[in-house]
Amino acid sequence: MLELKLEQIKQIFTEMEQALIAYSGGVDSTLVAKIAYDVLGNRALAITAESPSLLPEELEDARIQAATIGITHEVVQTHEMDNPNYTSNPINRCYFCKSELHETLKPLALKRGYPYVVDGVNADDLRDYRPGIQAAKERGARSPLAEVGVTKAEVRQLSKQLGLSWWDKPAQPCLSSRFPYGEEITVAKLQRVGRAEIYLRKLGLSNLRVRCEGDTARIELSPEKIKEFVLTTDLEQVVAAFQELGFVYVTLDLEGYRSGKLNRVLNRDVLEAKS
Repeated sequence: MLELKLEQIKQIFTEMEQALIAYSGGVDSTLVAKIAYDVLGNRALAITAESPSLLPEELEDARIQAATIGITHEVVQTHEMDNPNYTSNPINRCYFCKSELHETLKPLALKRGYPYVVDGVNADDLRDYRPGIQAAKERGARSPLAEVGVTKAEVRQLSKQLGLSWWDKPAQPCLSSRFPYGEEITVAKLQRVGRAEIYLRKLGLSNLRVRCEGDTARIELSPEKIKEFVLTTDLEQVVAAFQELGFVYVTLDLEGYRSGKLNRVLNRDVLEAKS
């Protein structure tokens, strides 16, 4: 079944003839870039959007992965932080982010002779609240993984099968996702939460988030890592490091890391509206 899906994706790229990949360096878009390059060679181009919501380390990972694949890779600047519809952090914030991305990529693609802009949206993404997907569709983007029904687990399976060493790389959405809806996003806040996550990664932790609510940092770790973290980490040193970054309070989420956790408030609001 998975082999059939892979062949279907290859056929999509064969029919496209040329494609520009909206390439974040995450496992999804990297798999798309790999397949596109395997089919199209130098007729495939990977573009990464650089902005304050992207960790510098993620950009470097994207460069390394693209070089490993062999695909031509370029970086462009996007300016979603100039849009108050984005920085005010409404529930559809991602719509304005992806609008900026694809309004940047689509003219570039057409100018370079690429008829298609392709992203890494997978089938599981369609089941979550992802307003950015609509923005991409409105601007003509294609999502081969979603089109043939490839799930996140299958993305990792295919990536491993194709020899991509980062097949198990943790998901790393933009830093703006660390803030509850309605809290204004600023460059300083993004840098603060980004540096906090880098600090924890240097302690050997992965698959984590630092959620930011005002002056409070809420650390989310994989549930199985929470006890070990509490017992083996110098918590006073962690608190001091976070306070040096500008946080006043530092907390640990006892539930642990869950993707899309901040969207729970949306489900709650829907239920309250129905009651």
